[in-house]
Parts: sequence; structure tokens; C-alpha cells
Amino acid sequence: MLTACEACGESWLDAHYDYAAVHWNNGLQARPFTLWRYEELLPVTDPLARVSIGEGWTPIIPAERLGDSLGHAHLLIKDERRNPTNSFKDRQGAITVSILKQQGVRELVLASTGNAAAAYAAYCARAGIKLWIFLTSMVPAEKMRELGLYGAEVIKVTGTYDQAKKVAADFAARRNLHFDRGARGVPGKESMKTLAYEIAEQLGLQFGVNGRWIAPDWYVQAVSGGIGPLGVIKGFQELYRLGMIDKLPKLGIVQSAGCAPMVQAFERGDRTAAPVIPETLITVLATGDPGYSYVLLREYILKHGGAMVSVDDGQAFRAMRRVARTEGFSVEPASAVAFAGIEKMLALGHIAKEEVVLINCSGHTFPAEKHILEDQYVLDLELGAAAPTHQVEGLGAALERLDEQIKTIVVIDDNPHDSRLIRRLLQSQKNYRVFEANNPLDGLDLVIQRKPDLVISDLMMPQMDGFSLLEQLKTNSETAHIPVIVLSAKALTAADRGKLEGRTEAIWTKGNYKTRELVEYVASTLGDRPVAAVTAASSPASRSLATSTVNAPLRRVLIVDDNPHDSRLVRRILENTQRFEVVEAHSGTAALKSLQEQRPDLVILDMFLPDMGGLDVLEKIRSQDALRSTRVAILSAKDLTEAERRRLQDAVFWQKATLDRRRLVEAIDEQLR
Repeated sequence: MLTACEACGESWLDAHYDYAAVHWNNGLQARPFTLWRYEELLPVTDPLARVSIGEGWTPIIPAERLGDSLGHAHLLIKDERRNPTNSFKDRQGAITVSILKQQGVRELVLASTGNAAAAYAAYCARAGIKLWIFLTSMVPAEKMRELGLYGAEVIKVTGTYDQAKKVAADFAARRNLHFDRGARGVPGKESMKTLAYEIAEQLGLQFGVNGRWIAPDWYVQAVSGGIGPLGVIKGFQELYRLGMIDKLPKLGIVQSAGCAPMVQAFERGDRTAAPVIPETLITVLATGDPGYSYVLLREYILKHGGAMVSVDDGQAFRAMRRVARTEGFSVEPASAVAFAGIEKMLALGHIAKEEVVLINCSGHTFPAEKHILEDQYVLDLELGAAAPTHQVEGLGAALERLDEQIKTIVVIDDNPHDSRLIRRLLQSQKNYRVFEANNPLDGLDLVIQRKPDLVISDLMMPQMDGFSLLEQLKTNSETAHIPVIVLSAKALTAADRGKLEGRTEAIWTKGNYKTRELVEYVASTLGDRPVAAVTAASSPASRSLATSTVNAPLRRVLIVDDNPHDSRLVRRILENTQRFEVVEAHSGTAALKSLQEQRPDLVILDMFLPDMGGLDVLEKIRSQDALRSTRVAILSAKDLTEAERRRLQDAVFWQKATLDRRRLVEAIDEQLR
């Protein structure tokens, strides 16, 4: 496959065809309803080389309820979720892999942010081509597991997508393997132009006269590297050249605000886009360097009309919920960026009332990042494996737990460590469902959508403070009845208290409350059983443990973590048991000093410290006679290598992700026996 023009040496390649030989005006009714129906303008010359799983010819669906909510009556959704791996990247996978098969290529190297990887893995598996995929460590584990299922070789790169792409290119060069060149190559753009063909043909079948195909007024897509809209505008340009359509659509480019080099350059009027370091939770759109793609897209918009806008992650997640609840479309975050962009372009007046807007809707929420959906939306009613004579009692206990589970609390705090602490404190005593929002706008949307039984809110937050949030909640008839507890570190003035008067159930001060008292107050506000009753109803083993440790001396634990939020969280969990005295150190040097002075019963070490590694601290402890017998646990989010595990000596290793509050206390008790 060519990597540069044989005539001029240019590395950016485009395919050209004998357009005079194309006669589609007579209709394509007899052809299969896949992207292969447009075979004359596709770069696969051998029909036997086609690798297909039924991609293409996805439906166009009017978004009437979404349009009503946004005040625009002409929204259309091109539902690319219907493709084999649920994204429009299946078009790229089909064309690219077919060309590779036609040319006898047996191995392929690809760098991806996620969706292209799934598509290529499926089509390479079908073609018998070995695929090496380079992904960033930010790609969700669900997507990585899917790639392994297809048999692809997955290499996880800790870094940005652009860095992963560079590593992949170097790997391919060293092994003399074919490297997918994305927008620079022919297959990607040629595959994506089939979207334009389908859109125009389908709109023509629905609204056209005398077989005339129709282009929408706007084509809108969320963009990372830009290969999708580049192919789509080429497709419309080819149809215009053939006389199949009478206009070219305006182009709407939407990027995540945390990775928006195109939008930033466009707003400045720059001819080229400067690379950025991605800072977005939506990893599928985390391409920091769009390169020449931006130049071409900008030229098209300046000539034919359109806009480039960015939306933040919160706006995207809110749009995701809006689309699901108005149209029944469960979409991935990247597509939600496009829908949020539509809202913004309408608000800015870019789109006229009468203009028909078509949105590329790709991907499903199944592979969405865990922080977006979590498991908390599922109620789990566990009956356990009780003996037959105790089944009724077991069911009753389970239903009591379910009663608590359906009690819903929304915690709104811009500090995720604080909101997580409140959630864990509540769930350590009760079975409530607790949802967190770390942005007041997200919190407001969450309260409106879920109608919780209680809201716990901070006062000092960006974008909207707690006073404004309360105003919005209490003036909305659907949320005015929901009790609100204020939990804030803000020193309240008389004016502040006047604003809160009659709008809150109570005001609590951060860092100045006892856990049990807060949980008791929440339970009382919800009309629920007091915590004491829950404790009394706990298992005999739990009661025995509590009784036996009432008069026991406190065990001293030294927590060594450079993140004060994490160390504070562990400290509060332990102190809440009233069985531990906790000391903190935030560096290796401070830890060694505390060890000499405090002589703790247990040291909990993070792996990464500002002055030395956790394993280095461990080795220094073991090298000193006075400290050698100190029990040590390594607590880290990092998976240990084999070499690191050998350095553990007799210390234990705890994975942060697998230790909830209960398991942490149990693990510490086990070490101190």
C-alpha cells in the first residue's frame, strides 16, 4: 500500500476515480444494503477480497422529542450504533482490512483511542490478519477485554494517544509491518465517505423527487483526529460533482473542551492547530494533534459554512442522559459530545430554525468509562444461601436491605475526595444508594432526573455556588420538596444564614462532626431506622467483635501517602472504628522519622512518594534492627511487577481498587492479630 505519492512524494493521499463511468441516477435498488453498494467509488477492486460483517446502511431516525426539548424541529440521527461493533469505525475496518487482504498483508499495527481498535479487531479476525493494537492506559478495561476476545495483541501505553501512535509507528517500522496511517492514507477517508452516500440516498428516498438525492443542511459529528468528517465531506463533494445533490452541507465539528486543538485554533483564526495535552475523561476523543486534518476541515467550513465548538465533559454527560430519556438512544460519551455540541450551536445561533441537521450517532454506553455509569444504578437484592427453614427470615432481611437501597441520596461537592468520603461514611452504616456529583450543574441535573430522597451539598463550588443551587432546587416544583443538608467548610455570615433559612434541614461543618451523628441525622431525616438498631441487628460475630474490643488498647497505624486526601480518607475510616490511633506522613523521610518516634504497630505505605519509592522505604525499615519487626502493608493503585513483588520481603500488598471500607479494616485486623 502506498505511503507517498509516486509523482510528488506527498504523504497525504487521496483516491480519484473515473467519475464519468458512474451512473447512479438510475437507482441502486438491486444492490445489497451495505456500504458495498457504492462499489464504483471504493478502492477495493477484487470482490473476493471484501471482508464484510454487514456494515453500513444504518437508519436515519427523526429526533422529535429531543428536537422539542431543544426548540429545533429538524433534527435527524444517523444511527451508526447498528454497525457490527456499534460504531461508524466499522466502515473503516471493512474497507481497510479488505484492501490489506487484497494486497496479501498478514499483519497490521494500529494506534487507537478505542472504537477503531474494536472495529479493526473484528475485521482482522474475520480476514485472518494478525492485529497489534497500541492503546493508552486511559482506554476503559471493557474495551481492552473486547479486543482480547477477538484475538488481537494489545499493548497498553502509559501516555497520550499521540505518544502511543509514535510508539506504534516505531514498532511497525522495526518489524517491517504495515502501519495504519489514519487520515493520511486512502482507506480511512474512502470508507467514511459512504456515510455521505447513504445519507443523501436515504433522504432522497424519503423526500426526493424523480430519484434526486438530498444533502442535509448540516452534518454534525464529534471529532478527535477528524477522519470521519474528512471522508464525509469528500463523499458529498463527489455526489455534487456527479450531479446527484444540489448543495453541500454545512459542517459542525464538536470537540471535548479538554482536548479541543481544532476549536481553539479555529476561534483564534489560525491556519494550523497547535497540539495540546488531552485533559478529558472521554478517551475516545483524546487526540491532541489533529495535524493536516484541521487545515482541510477549516478550509471547507470557511468556503461552505459551518462551525467548530467545544463542550466540557459535564455537558456531554448531561446530553447523554437527555438523549437516552427523550429518544431512547443509549450512546457513548463521544457521541454525547456531538449532541451537546448541537445544543451549543443552537444557543449560539449558528443553526437556523428551518435548517435540517443530521448527527452522527455512534457507539453504545456498554464500553463507557466506569465513572459515568458505575454499578450504583442497579439494585441488588441478595437472598444468600440460607437453609430452607430460614428462607423466610432471609427474604425479610433482604427486603429490609432493599428498603434502604431504594432510599437515594445525592452528594454534591466539587472535591471528589470529600464526596467520596461522605458516600463511604453513609454506606458503611446503611444500604442507601448514594450518587456523587462533582460539578454543581451535574448535581442539579442529577437531582432533577433522579428525584432523590435527600441532597447533601457543599456551598463553595465553581460555576454555581450552593446558595444558587438551593435557589434552583427550591423554585422548581419537582424538586422543592426534597430535603437538603448543607455540609460545608465555609464560615457562615449572618447574611449567609439568612439565605439558608427555611431552605435546608440542617447545616453541618466539614471536619467538625462525628460520623455516627451525621449518619443518624440522615437516617432520621429519611424516616429510617437509627444506626443503633442496625448495629443491634448485625451478626453475632460482629457483636462479639465489638464487645471484645471496647476496652482494648488502641493500635497505632502509620499511614504514608503523599496525597493528603487519600491518607485522610483512610485515617477517618480507621478512627471511626474507635480501635486505632492513626499517624500520617507524606514522604519517605517523614515516615522513617515517625517510625523512630512513634513505633507504630502497622505501617501502610503508598508505592509513590515524592522523595523515594514505597519499596525503598520498606528496605530501609528492614535494614534497621529496631524497626525490622514492624508490620508493613503496601497500599497502591499500581499493579506490581514480578521484580517489585520480590522486593516486598514479608510485607503484604493491598490493591486500592479492591479494598472498600469493610475490607480495609478486616485486612488491618488480620495483620495485627
